[in-house]
Amino acid sequence: MAETLDELTYDYEDEGVLVRKQLEKVVLTKGAWATLMFLYQELDKASGKFRAPKMAIVRFKKFHGSYRKQSSFNVSSEKQARQITEVFESWYPKMAASAETGEEESASGGGEEG
Repeated sequence: MAETLDELTYDYEDEGVLVRKQLEKVVLTKGAWATLMFLYQELDKASGKFRAPKMAIVRFKKFHGSYRKQSSFNVSSEKQARQITEVFESWYPKMAASAETGEEESASGGGEEG
């Protein structure tokens, strides 16, 4: 188990074979609850080659001195990553405007009213 954020990795071995390798890591939040983003590749067992890179956002909780994975979200494609980015770019101006005016908006909606 990793005791520090520097020790956390997304590498995974199955029976001594590296089947998921971490390419990059970014720490988004630190503390007892940490959020990290990983760029990684998975091994195609049939060809023995690593597939195209993917991304994962992973939450860790520090428990008894070691970080343990609590949850994760894998970005399945470039299309999905771009959709997520578009939503963030659309929502943050609305959130900022709401915060400035002190308005409370419903958090239950899934789309725009109109």
